[in-house]
Amino acid sequence: MTVAPLFMMDLVPMVSYSASGSAFSQKKTYPSFLRTVHTNKDVIEIIVRILKNFRWHWVAFLYEDNDFGIDGQELFIRKIEDTDICLAYTKGLDHQTNYPRILKQIDTLMVHVIIVFTTEWTAEDLVDSAIRQNVTNKVWIAPDGWSLNRKIPKKKGIRNIGTVIGVAAPAKTIPGFSDFVHSAKAAALCENAEQEKFCNQVFNCSELSAADIIDANPTFSFTVYAAVYSIAHALHNTLQCGAGRCNDNITLYPHMVLAELKKSNFTLLNQTIQFDKNGDPNYGFYLIVFWKHNGDVKVPTSVCSQECPIGYKKIQEGVHKCCFSCKICQNGTFINITEDPYTCVSCTEAEWSTEGSTSCNQRVVEFVAFTDTGAVVIMVAAWALVGLSLAVSVLFAINYNTPVVRSAGGPMCFLILICLTLSSVSVYFYFGQPTVASCILRFLPFLLFYTVCLACFVVRSFQIVCIFKIAAKLPKLYSWWMKYHGQWLVISVAFTIQALLLLIGYSIDPPKPFNETFWYRDKIILGCDINLKAASSSVIFLSSLCCLCFIFSYMGKDLPKNYNEAKSITFCLLLLILTWIAFATVYLLYNGAYIQTLNALAVLCSLYSFLLWYFLPKCLIIIFQPQRNTQQFFQGLIQNYTKTISQ
Repeated sequence: MTVAPLFMMDLVPMVSYSASGSAFSQKKTYPSFLRTVHTNKDVIEIIVRILKNFRWHWVAFLYEDNDFGIDGQELFIRKIEDTDICLAYTKGLDHQTNYPRILKQIDTLMVHVIIVFTTEWTAEDLVDSAIRQNVTNKVWIAPDGWSLNRKIPKKKGIRNIGTVIGVAAPAKTIPGFSDFVHSAKAAALCENAEQEKFCNQVFNCSELSAADIIDANPTFSFTVYAAVYSIAHALHNTLQCGAGRCNDNITLYPHMVLAELKKSNFTLLNQTIQFDKNGDPNYGFYLIVFWKHNGDVKVPTSVCSQECPIGYKKIQEGVHKCCFSCKICQNGTFINITEDPYTCVSCTEAEWSTEGSTSCNQRVVEFVAFTDTGAVVIMVAAWALVGLSLAVSVLFAINYNTPVVRSAGGPMCFLILICLTLSSVSVYFYFGQPTVASCILRFLPFLLFYTVCLACFVVRSFQIVCIFKIAAKLPKLYSWWMKYHGQWLVISVAFTIQALLLLIGYSIDPPKPFNETFWYRDKIILGCDINLKAASSSVIFLSSLCCLCFIFSYMGKDLPKNYNEAKSITFCLLLLILTWIAFATVYLLYNGAYIQTLNALAVLCSLYSFLLWYFLPKCLIIIFQPQRNTQQFFQGLIQNYTKTISQ
């Protein structure tokens, strides 16, 4: 990096056989720089592939504290940014490094994989320290700088430190290289200082033996060999050499040699020598080197935290994403570790999941269909109620002037029967998939027309009590009641009030379809959502009529034994109250789809309670006991009752 810029100014070609820094690939800065050695980027990419293959996510990176090492560290950090690999520890090494301290820190962090991106001399010092510190069971990853070093594997105790995996270019045997080294060493036995000068270089003859040179990293020899030959070929082509001679008329300039270098394409020891657009070698490949020891070979693990079980999310602890705890995903959520291992994603309302799920399941949609057995039975019963109401109306019309019909309410009976029939319309809308219209019609007909029924019974109960108990004591009240047709006035007012309350409530917030997803995680129960505040006024008014009716009918409990309208009304109201108490109890305990069927059944029971227990006994008297349906019989009952209360 110091010398290269000087050459670059005049485009003097510079072919390096050992400079692997990634900066030299930038042609704007180093336009005439080429090299025969692979770049740090290639080595780092292969190291990361090794880490991914063995799932080593918790690693240390030791590097030479110079441009070479720092470049490797920066490349490594950038390469693992979007991976699961975490850099637990990193440190630059130099001749003053405290190796025992570094090794202790790595051991404390429980790091089992160490990348040593250094030259062979620094790697020797590190390995020596690891042997002395009794470091065991580590994986040491070596770049091409020392992966094929023949001295380190011969060190005593090297087997104890663990496994060494290296990245190296294929070693090629250069013909005659060994003989050349031995002859060069023999010729270099210097007798005087003048003989030390050879090719403008001075070297110490005694430092290295021929064996030292031959045992050095064998991959370096070929890169030097290729660099020299690439320059030779470029000069040969530039000078148009051939048939033993060159063109002497050509003026040679550096940029001409550079142009030929870039076009290099020749074969050297069965290897095609070429350069890419960045001047980097466009040939060869890397080998993965395993330092073989005796004994079993096992793949160690190197992680900060063990992977979470299926269905668990990661909760990062500290600054490293490799350090985490695990938490199971709750019901209604799932984890997709390929997209985001840190988040439990909520299922949609139409889906469900159990605890620890990796996907959601589709919910089953449930509602009571018209073809359901319970629905068919209830709808048939509703039609039967309409038929019975019609039959009772015909029977009462035929016997309209008889005492039984007149005492039951006369024309008011037909209004009650009509309202019971209209109330039964609500039953049919409890089945099928809910819509806005069906949700409204589930409640509107019943609340409106059943209010009229109760108002009729309130009036009827009051009249019974009034005739026998109030008329004699309050003749003016009775006179006013008869003069202004008080019974019809009360019924009309009750109908009007309930109609207004329903109109106001439905205007504020009408019933609408609702998907119940809370009670059952695997089902969607289709129902109707009712605003209790908006509907409460109409329900309270209906309940008030029921209570008032019960009070009046209970006041007539001591009326003549066979004159049982008040008693019949009381019994019907008791059945009505018990029916809705039972439904309310079930509603609190059960939230399935069949709650709609039970609701329709409660409505139907409310209608049948008046039809069967108020009208049916009178029908039986008309049909089977006509002797009790005479004026004389009723007058006799009233006279006996009058005598009883006067005594």
